Amino acid sequence: MGVFALMPPSIRLMAHAGFDNAWGSSMPPSSSFPFGAFGLGSAASLMYLTQEHDLKFHKLRAILSLLPPIQRLEKVAGGLVLTGFVLLTAGLSLFPLLPEQKPGVNLKIDPIILWSLFVWLLYLILLVMRWRGQGGRRFAWAALGSFAFILLTFWGILLLSPSHNS
Repeated sequence: MGVFALMPPSIRLMAHAGFDNAWGSSMPPSSSFPFGAFGLGSAASLMYLTQEHDLKFHKLRAILSLLPPIQRLEKVAGGLVLTGFVLLTAGLSLFPLLPEQKPGVNLKIDPIILWSLFVWLLYLILLVMRWRGQGGRRFAWAALGSFAFILLTFWGILLLSPSHNS
């Protein structure tokens, strides 16, 4: 995701997003890292669910599989979701401090910022659920569902944003 964020169209998109200085070109890659971690966490969750299903139904492919052990997959998925959450928290907390906004552009009520806050809250609930003992299968399904939500809503939110839709 970081490579795609560095491509010129996204940099031009951020130039229209209300940034007047050099920080505007650094925002696309830095804001995509949390979602990359969430994506990798959902991939680890999918591998966890596959391995868990194979073990539950005593399938031979669970033994012959090249997937990592189920405990490691759970740990990796949780770590990636936590990493994405920390990166998203840092991005959302530093976002208002870094860029100089163009006159007439109010990014505080931008749909992408509000959507990012909702995603932050969604992953906070997911992490609290994990810390309260709801790991394993429930956490894996929740991580997969949360990332599916991100994938299904991102482009619609981007189109609703007046500052990113120029």
